[in-house]
Amino acid sequence: SGHTVTLPASMQADGPQPGQRVFELVLPTYAMWPAEPQKFSPSKARQVCRKTLTHALEDRTYDTEATKDLVVSLGNDIKMQLESLELPRYKLLVQVTIGQICDQGVNIASRCLWDGANDNYASTSFVNSSLWANAMVFAVYTD
Repeated sequence: SGHTVTLPASMQADGPQPGQRVFELVLPTYAMWPAEPQKFSPSKARQVCRKTLTHALEDRTYDTEATKDLVVSLGNDIKMQLESLELPRYKLLVQVTIGQICDQGVNIASRCLWDGANDNYASTSFVNSSLWANAMVFAVYTD
């Protein structure tokens, strides 16, 4: 459904004349960008990620088999919590990575093609004596 535009009285004259075609103009209602209060907030997303990772991994030791299901579970938990922030028209993608601490270095990088004005991301890391974890959230605005 759209918005109906009514012509001012000066343009309407006495209404349509006999045989005159009348058009109703309906404007689209899609939004090209989010309203300011509905914009994705990286700081709020980082808080959700940090809280979720800390709560789930604080006392956990690295286990190769359990980690397979754990990354999926943590990703789903983060996504559900972010969806409760009610960000209409945003597609949220969550990626969780967990690894064992064994005197190695890790670099995690990503590249995206998106609208820099409306799309954004958040990333946070967690480390304990046995494992490291990284959670990344990508928020892409869809019109």
